[in-house]
Amino acid sequence: MALSEQEQRLLEQLEASLKAEDPKLADRLSGTTQIKVHRRRAAIAGLAFVAGVIVLLIGVQIHPAVSIVGFLLMLGGALVGISSWQRVADDNPQPARPGGGPRFTPGPSSNQEFMDKLEERWRRRQQGDL
Repeated sequence: MALSEQEQRLLEQLEASLKAEDPKLADRLSGTTQIKVHRRRAAIAGLAFVAGVIVLLIGVQIHPAVSIVGFLLMLGGALVGISSWQRVADDNPQPARPGGGPRFTPGPSSNQEFMDKLEERWRRRQQGDL
């Protein structure tokens, strides 16, 4: 069912006010999220990298300057691709590990306890108790 002109104008006004009030929500609802943009940019950078490899290999046979252009294309594609992929990972947090809670990271007190134990063992060895 088609909308009338008045309903279309009202819908456009609602969309404009939503974009003005909450741009992140508007982007998410419209489907143009930052994750999609960064994924697309990373995919294009991957294609640029492959094209750079091809130009580099062709340049070896034709002229060294062409090889340099291919290398620069590869380098640019790799840098853009890596930075875009990192942004995708930053914007898309991973769910919690299925094995349980957070990993154990020793704090300063446990390191100090460990060192104290080692020193005590060393003293006992020096005294001949072991």
